[in-house]
Amino acid sequence: MIGIQYGLCGLVFLLFGFCLMMLMRWQLAYPGQALPVIGKWLPYFFGPNTMPDGKMTPEFYNSLGAMHGTIMIFMGVVPVAFAAFGNFVVPLQIGAPDMTFPKVNAASFWAFGVGGVVMLISFFVPGGAAQSGWTSYVPLAAISNRGPGLNPFFNGQTLWLVGFIFLITSSLLGAINFITTIIQLRAKGLTWMRLPFFVWAQFVTAFLLLLAFPPLESAIIMQLMDRVAATSFFLPSGLIVNGVKMDISGGGSPLLWQHLFWFLGHPEVYVLILPAFGIVGEILANNSRKPLWGYKSLVFSVLVIGFLSFVVWAHHMWLTGMGTTVSAFFQTTTLLISIPSVIILSAFFISLWGGSIRFNVPMLFATAFLPMFGIGGLTGIPLAFNSADLYLHDTYYVIAHFHYIVAPGTLFGLFAGIYYWFPKATGRAMNEFWGKVHFWPSLICMNVIFLPMFLQGMLGMHRRWYDGGQGWTLSGEHIWGLSGFQWNTPISWAAWIMGLAQIPFIINFFWSIKHGEKVNDNPWEATTLEWTSPSPPPHGNFVTTPVAYRGPYEYSLPGRERDFTMQNEPVEPTERTRRKTVEQPALV
Repeated sequence: MIGIQYGLCGLVFLLFGFCLMMLMRWQLAYPGQALPVIGKWLPYFFGPNTMPDGKMTPEFYNSLGAMHGTIMIFMGVVPVAFAAFGNFVVPLQIGAPDMTFPKVNAASFWAFGVGGVVMLISFFVPGGAAQSGWTSYVPLAAISNRGPGLNPFFNGQTLWLVGFIFLITSSLLGAINFITTIIQLRAKGLTWMRLPFFVWAQFVTAFLLLLAFPPLESAIIMQLMDRVAATSFFLPSGLIVNGVKMDISGGGSPLLWQHLFWFLGHPEVYVLILPAFGIVGEILANNSRKPLWGYKSLVFSVLVIGFLSFVVWAHHMWLTGMGTTVSAFFQTTTLLISIPSVIILSAFFISLWGGSIRFNVPMLFATAFLPMFGIGGLTGIPLAFNSADLYLHDTYYVIAHFHYIVAPGTLFGLFAGIYYWFPKATGRAMNEFWGKVHFWPSLICMNVIFLPMFLQGMLGMHRRWYDGGQGWTLSGEHIWGLSGFQWNTPISWAAWIMGLAQIPFIINFFWSIKHGEKVNDNPWEATTLEWTSPSPPPHGNFVTTPVAYRGPYEYSLPGRERDFTMQNEPVEPTERTRRKTVEQPALV
């Protein structure tokens, strides 16, 4: 139940964050023009200073940018990828009746709910929502929304910090629960190397959250005190704001905030992608009808990613003037962490080789994930070098790189998982035709949106320009017939079309809950333990306690009547006897 609650709330937040982006795309495509139809109504929701006469103000654009990033990552992808799929699928896959700490699990969800509500309230306070980016860099974030007429606590930037404290607390409680559950509640016979790859991905993700979030929570509390309690953890001496010297003790370090933020910020990337890896691995094995290639290499790769993700954070900070020795270290670790990612991607591609592939909707999203994530990963390599990053930093190239990993990457993995496990949650299947209507426009529009951004970034177009770059000095250069600024128009149209393409998914999702085709407990003919449970699972998950006798991907075994053998099927005596060697003929 908590997994489903997380999933539904996370999907709503994803839709809301996507709508914020579509508003931003109007301003980028048609700067200074009134938004038709709904533009005149938005000031009634967000305040008169956000879109007077339907025209977006720079301050509101900054709020949209900050809140789009915050909502999509921390209130959308993480709750769906980690909490929703983890709470629903992991106990089923390990044969557990529930999570170890049910009340802690409930507290985790309600902390997430409170954090989300506080974030949404920030849109409606005087001054509007946070305007200092999703990274909340100081000193800008510490002085934003302060001054005459603004409540020191009840303002957008402060509420952003308060909401974040609840979101972090939610993730920490969930991480503790996941780690304990996977260690303690595995079914009899389910050894570590018999765990489905998805469980390994969630296990490592939980450790990332548990170890990386506490430093950021401490930093957020310190930034909150800088705003409301006159401390100077991050505020340096001599700050001049509006021509007046700030009356603070000073001595703080803005760079300290960056270090603490990115110590979470980079493991966070793998918090987003590792659950998607796990989902894609399950679906590829099931729909290629053969075991995942290199299972142990996949497991060790996610463990290495988990370790290395903690020693690469400063590659986000090349422009802060780090010395050559420190830069060399973080460049090296950044390149090293690409190796296990390549191993995982290669193992997935090899798993398809020679398979009897079924291209159902989950498989379409899973296979599309592979090249999309590949593009995102390969385009990140130039950013690993501080010499190249000096030019590409804070341009649209970074936007394109990151979004290829998170949007057509992670989100395609999440859509694949929703279509794949929907029958287990409801006992009914989502419609295949409308699933494909959802998939193909989404795939095409994703690439039309983000591929030209690489070109814009290499032309030098800044990622935060409110006017879309219309006045930037390189706008006269053309690539593929359009200048960097002119590319904003087709990109925006692709974003709006992609928004329309999500309507079939939304209708299909809710319609299928009551009216979808009824299916049996194992409609995909899969092998892992969750498919031995009734659909939907009852209280306690299983009618009889499962026992695991074999690995998670026993597909197409020789001599079997079916091409899948479930984990709870005992090993037959004929499987234990080794093949007799043929005697070699004697040479005469």
